[in-house]
Amino acid sequence: MARRTKQDADATRSRLLDAAELVFYEKGVSRASLNDIASAAGLTRGAIYWHFKDKGDLFNAMMERVTSPLKEATCEISTMGCCTPLQRLRGRVDWVQRCITHDERMGRVFEIALFRVEYVDEMTVARDRHVQECRAFQDQLEADLCAAAADEGVTLSQGPRVAVIGLRAVFEGLMHSWLLNREEFDLQAASGAAVDTYLRGLGFRF
Repeated sequence: MARRTKQDADATRSRLLDAAELVFYEKGVSRASLNDIASAAGLTRGAIYWHFKDKGDLFNAMMERVTSPLKEATCEISTMGCCTPLQRLRGRVDWVQRCITHDERMGRVFEIALFRVEYVDEMTVARDRHVQECRAFQDQLEADLCAAAADEGVTLSQGPRVAVIGLRAVFEGLMHSWLLNREEFDLQAASGAAVDTYLRGLGFRF
């Protein structure tokens, strides 16, 4: 019976996350109410408060559901001994863009996080989480870049932190543009070409 209760609770939580994702996407986070989400899930508002503290907590859980597998995948790339550091760096960025392009849920959630939320009031906790996630990913990229530079004998004249910030601007800028108009270009192809051009500008040869 206890296991069944846990399964029921998990199923209810998933229904709420599914509903939140769709309602946030359709209405925007600030205009979406917890009543809207409960109604879309076919549940009561009390069910939301059983699982989540407030809208910010619900939003973070929705984000975690897609970013957690992404983080696990990028961590697996770090342990791939058959790849050079430069290949790991390029592969990490390519994997993110591939997931956003081909995983409908991930693309929708990233669009919500980038264009359909105001990080004020109860959503400040979501902003803090977003900043932490971006910082952690940037640290991974910086470690890859430093290892690649040492492996390839490349001197980074502007320093690894500034170089990685520039790298993020390249592929994140393309991601933002693609999410606004997905028919305009192939995100994965354009991102791969732009990232390679940027890395060659830093002195890498491949």
